[in-house]
Amino acid sequence: MSNVSPADQNPPRTLSSVVNCLSDYDPDALPVADAQAIIRQLIQPINAVEKIALRSALGRVLALDIVSPINVPSHDNSAMDGYALHGSELNPKADLSLKIIGTAYAGRAYDGKVGSGECVRIMTGAVMPGGCDTVIPQEFVRDASDAGMTIPAGAVKLGDNRRLQGEDLKAGTPALQKGKILSPADLGLLASLGIGEVPVQRRLRVAFFSTGDELRSIGETLDEGCVYDSNRYTLYGMLIRLGCDVVDMGVIKDDPDVLEAAFRTACENADAIITSGGVSVGEADYTKQMMAQLGDVGFWKIGMRPGRPMAFGKIASNGKEAYLFGLPGNPVAVMVTFYFLARQALLHMMGASAVAAPPLLRVVSQAAIRKRPGRTEYQRGILSRNSDGIQEVRITGSQGSGVLRSMSEANCMVVLEHDRAEVKAGELVDVILFEGLI
Repeated sequence: MSNVSPADQNPPRTLSSVVNCLSDYDPDALPVADAQAIIRQLIQPINAVEKIALRSALGRVLALDIVSPINVPSHDNSAMDGYALHGSELNPKADLSLKIIGTAYAGRAYDGKVGSGECVRIMTGAVMPGGCDTVIPQEFVRDASDAGMTIPAGAVKLGDNRRLQGEDLKAGTPALQKGKILSPADLGLLASLGIGEVPVQRRLRVAFFSTGDELRSIGETLDEGCVYDSNRYTLYGMLIRLGCDVVDMGVIKDDPDVLEAAFRTACENADAIITSGGVSVGEADYTKQMMAQLGDVGFWKIGMRPGRPMAFGKIASNGKEAYLFGLPGNPVAVMVTFYFLARQALLHMMGASAVAAPPLLRVVSQAAIRKRPGRTEYQRGILSRNSDGIQEVRITGSQGSGVLRSMSEANCMVVLEHDRAEVKAGELVDVILFEGLI
């Protein structure tokens, strides 16, 4: 990870220095909130900027503040199709008849002088004629003809329906701030300023692979006792959705030399590494051994379900460093630990500002949900509206961490907090919608 630099040139933190700040740190019983805090404190954003065309900037992270070079709008203009006039002539108690002396179009201003008793037909977006400060919408007038029209008493007030110069954005003021993930609206805003190239953080490069002798890639023969590797495909989808450049390194066998070579290659060619498998109790120790051998890595048993075992830290090879996320091997556990432990860390590495957890909705549970205190549970759910129009959620049957079909059927995750016990039918629960995540 050659382009990672400590923020503000502060000395890089180590995993041990971060965990030492936790008074009750226990790697064998780590609450989700503590794991998230440790990761957040250790991660530093990459520091590499590139300029790209505006059309290519959707979803990218803005690397510098954008200051508006112009006023938006550039002139006072009409917000409606109607008639431009002097607002001082309006009388709230009497009708006002005005002579029409011309027309102002968007992109073609009316250059003449507008005197007392006169007005100009004006189109939406057209520059306000000199001296005019008010627009009466065309549907509000009476007796309109090519020659004139009448404004009923009280139909409009001075200054109505006029957009002022710089009302949206004044020249020299910030338009967008560094760290913003650019949305379609942001592209439109930048285009309105005449900006065709945008400085963005380079894409985060993430290498990922699965470990296990029982795994087979699609297209290979499925021998007895073996399974097809699904984790790399879900990881690929989640990383692409996040806007990362990905390096799929395939399935790595449980062999110390092969694993070491894979970790070194990943470390030397990526900013972050994500593995699936090899971090659970009872599995081959080669993966853990290589992680520990190559860097500063912690092995945790997190108080969550699914996704209890996880490794996190930083490894090094030939002068390069990369953050490491060692996820469990079960398919659903991979997705849950990615969304709730790795995703925000990767966004922070990308330079995204104000990275917040996905928003929670508070909805009614359609049925009872089994839960014991002492761990955070993430159960797959289907959010819908009942016959009364009230939002409610039901879980998708079996919640086993290997049941990937239930993840595909779900449209949300039911989040049952650390201290919560069993949920009764009709009680409120927190849910996170998959839209925007999956």
